[in-house]
Amino acid sequence: MAIDYQSLAVKGVQALSPYQPGKPISELARELGLHPADIIKLASNENPLGPSDKAIAAAEGALKELCLYPDGNGFDLKQKLSTYLGVGSDQITLGNGSNDVLEVIARCFAGADSEIVFSQYAFAVYPIVTQAIGAKAVAVPAKDWGHDLDAMAAAVTERTRLVFVANPNNPTGTVHDSDAIEAFLGKIPGDVLVVLDEAYYEYMTGVKDPDGVALLSRFPNLIVCRTFSKAWGLAALRVGYSISSPAIADILNRVRQPFNVNSTALAAATAVLDDKDYLQRSRAANTAGLKQLQEAFDQMGLRYIPSSGNFVAVEVGPQAMGVYQALLSQGVIVRPVTGYGMPNHLRVSVGLPEQNEQFINALAKALAASGQGA
Repeated sequence: MAIDYQSLAVKGVQALSPYQPGKPISELARELGLHPADIIKLASNENPLGPSDKAIAAAEGALKELCLYPDGNGFDLKQKLSTYLGVGSDQITLGNGSNDVLEVIARCFAGADSEIVFSQYAFAVYPIVTQAIGAKAVAVPAKDWGHDLDAMAAAVTERTRLVFVANPNNPTGTVHDSDAIEAFLGKIPGDVLVVLDEAYYEYMTGVKDPDGVALLSRFPNLIVCRTFSKAWGLAALRVGYSISSPAIADILNRVRQPFNVNSTALAAATAVLDDKDYLQRSRAANTAGLKQLQEAFDQMGLRYIPSSGNFVAVEVGPQAMGVYQALLSQGVIVRPVTGYGMPNHLRVSVGLPEQNEQFINALAKALAASGQGA
């Protein structure tokens, strides 16, 4: 008798759809017979500069000890982060990417009798982890594509255990300044944890610094999450972390998996924090790339959501998937965001100047072919 293993999964998991990452270059090359060198990937918000030389050297050094388990406590990286951020090492929880930390937080503080609040158009991992643990998802309608913080505060009930706030938000790039974040935190009860997801923090410009770490001493129910995958250029190694009160960090560190950050990742992340020049170049390249893309969209008459991340969501109309496929045929990979409830948009990551230009030219051809050209 055949067993229906789908039915054996817990209810929340049964309803999940797998996370869809950006299409890999190798996959598109196989599908269309293209040479990988002719393809550009602007789909996953990766750092186009490549990794830091200091990170590469540290990672190569760690390879000599591949036969050994990593430091399960991540002592060196925690010490470096402690100095860099001005927090205690006992406030830090390391994760296999910030996604890992987000899941651990949900597992520690919410359950089937809980509610988790997040915004419409927010990062896909929030509803995924909510469903996985069987909690009730409360998706608050967005305001101007971003978080409506007043409405989110009003949505908190006695059953609410967590509130996820992405700042800047992925995939819309919207951001709130420090005054707005501080006012929002002041409205949330102390027994409700606020997870401030600052994965794109290092890219933010033009707003009053909404540094969540600076607010930790005043709001003990706050958890700040950051990552080395974006501006620090270590996406392949998967290193993320949270900063919280020592009491919250103690709970998180009881549940996170042993050795969840590998030795190569620990070494590279520790080293890259000393590469201030790399971070400055990453920021400068991103600022220039955002300007290049947004000016091109203006010239093409396309609406877009002004972004504080390293990507832009551009509105290309109801034929967005057709435009996406037309871009693929030209060797340009971007990200459709239909799964986020944005069927008329595509999200494009900032690349190098020549990559941005290749995308802009390909987009113009794709729009013209679909009858949407200016």
